Amino acid sequence: MYRDFIDKIEENPVIAAVKDDKGLSAALKTDCGIIFILYGDICTIGEIVQKIKDAGRIAMVHVDLVTGLNNSKDVSLDFIKNNTKADGIITTKSNLIQHARDLGLYSVLRYFVIDSMALVNIEKQAQYGSCQPDVIEILPGVVVSKIIKRVNGISRVPVIAGGLISDRDDVMNALSSGAMAVSTTNKEVWNM
Repeated sequence: MYRDFIDKIEENPVIAAVKDDKGLSAALKTDCGIIFILYGDICTIGEIVQKIKDAGRIAMVHVDLVTGLNNSKDVSLDFIKNNTKADGIITTKSNLIQHARDLGLYSVLRYFVIDSMALVNIEKQAQYGSCQPDVIEILPGVVVSKIIKRVNGISRVPVIAGGLISDRDDVMNALSSGAMAVSTTNKEVWNM
């Protein structure tokens, strides 16, 4: 199952990240094969995911950003698994990763690389974490290439660069630095 997710990312190195219904509609008009859902609530998330699945795309729900699910409890993932057709989850909470795997959901562990301590946290997770996510997403995605290379050296988990990706140069810089893909809410980038 994990390999299918990685293959899909490799086939679709630009991932549409949507933060509202308008963004979702625009993303569904592109060739992006993976959509990161960065909005919704417990009452609407099933419908949002269904639109993505009806379009034949992979739906990844950022559980930290869905109102009513944004806690660090396993029950949030149980809800996603039992009440939506989502393929996986995105979270900043490493304690949710093993439960996502147990449920058969793909997992993206999101890190905000704002200082050297963030890199230390990534290294600790890589060395001592009880469970590794399928993919790590580092934000902002326009971090210098040296940081992307360092994260790749620290962790055996593939890296996605997300946040502040605004043009072709940002995409190419992230990919040439070792990111497997980029995620962005910038609609112009989705059609590259």
